[in-house]
Amino acid sequence: MRNVILYDVARVHDNLLPITYTRPVAGIRLGIETIREKWERAFPGEYSYKVSAEYLAPKFPLKEADTLDDYYIASHVCPSDELVKAIEALPCGCRLTVDGEEIARHGKEAEDTVEYDPIHITALRSLTDIFTLNGEALEYDFEKVTAGRTSQPISRTVTIIGDPSRVFIEEGAWVEAAVLNVQNGPIYIGRNAEIMEGTLVRGPLALCHDSHINMGTRVYGATTIGPWCKVGGELSNVVMLGYSNKAHDGFLGNAVIGEWCNLGADCVASNLKNDYTEIKLWNYPAHRFLRTGLQFCGLIMADHSKAGINTMFNTATVVGVGCNIHGSGFPRNFVASFSEGGAAGFSDVAMSKFFDIARRAMARRHVELTQTDIDIFEAIRDIAETYK
Repeated sequence: MRNVILYDVARVHDNLLPITYTRPVAGIRLGIETIREKWERAFPGEYSYKVSAEYLAPKFPLKEADTLDDYYIASHVCPSDELVKAIEALPCGCRLTVDGEEIARHGKEAEDTVEYDPIHITALRSLTDIFTLNGEALEYDFEKVTAGRTSQPISRTVTIIGDPSRVFIEEGAWVEAAVLNVQNGPIYIGRNAEIMEGTLVRGPLALCHDSHINMGTRVYGATTIGPWCKVGGELSNVVMLGYSNKAHDGFLGNAVIGEWCNLGADCVASNLKNDYTEIKLWNYPAHRFLRTGLQFCGLIMADHSKAGINTMFNTATVVGVGCNIHGSGFPRNFVASFSEGGAAGFSDVAMSKFFDIARRAMARRHVELTQTDIDIFEAIRDIAETYK
């Protein structure tokens, strides 16, 4: 079996901070699956990571089998049928480029170049790409994940607007008395997931395994709810990577939420400025806010961060790892990792307290906080000091 290494391009990994503080780029969920899962399905082999952040290597180790014959694929690039064929045809010792950018290589040392000019390539290069490209990725994943398979029956209590074949329900999922509109995109409901009564969904939507949409929720596409999440209220073009909750009323739009996050009841995040001007978003490599070219951008929240009830976020707020946001008023648009507070100011989160909370939260999903995880968070804390 071929050996495949998904390698992080340092500049891309850094542009995707704080989401990539705790994972390689290919660990980001886009559509139904993570980028790694897409490649594993499209280009079977034994997979590992080559990370650009050294502190992630113990958790995501590199496994090189034969450095002359291994395949290396840029971890921010998503597969397509055409791209997979081009990589399969790539001779040993050659690299594949698109517009001068290396996408893949066959062998650790690749001297010869094959320029590939596809009609379109899907790649994450910025935080906002995660939600702006989610609809495209969802369509791709839906086709691949459901190909040749039969959906579980749709309950008579469910109203489908559009082609029912655009709804796919995995085994163990529960959907009753909901309205599912697939005219703008498909709806995928993972195993043991649940859409409660009174929910209104306009696709595309991916509700991954063991996640729940609470009663009366309104969901607009393109939205992905990763595994083991609970959502409620109103969501529009949101990507939740997994193990996170926004279970109550409140609006969240054009947003990216990491793992082990919680947004309290009536938490609201703006995704449009009052003057309708272009969004500026915090960029870690630049240490400042940069133009995005977008009019809509909401909350970007990294792993293990939380917001108390009635918390309000300004348009395009970036929250780092391990933060606790609470209190009245709007906190600033950039909150460094391991910060606690709100509009009145922030203080440092005590790491012993953070680890206690993380252990309890993860144990609820039968996941262990390992020493490797602790070492990663300690490294992130040290990096965060440069942003405070």
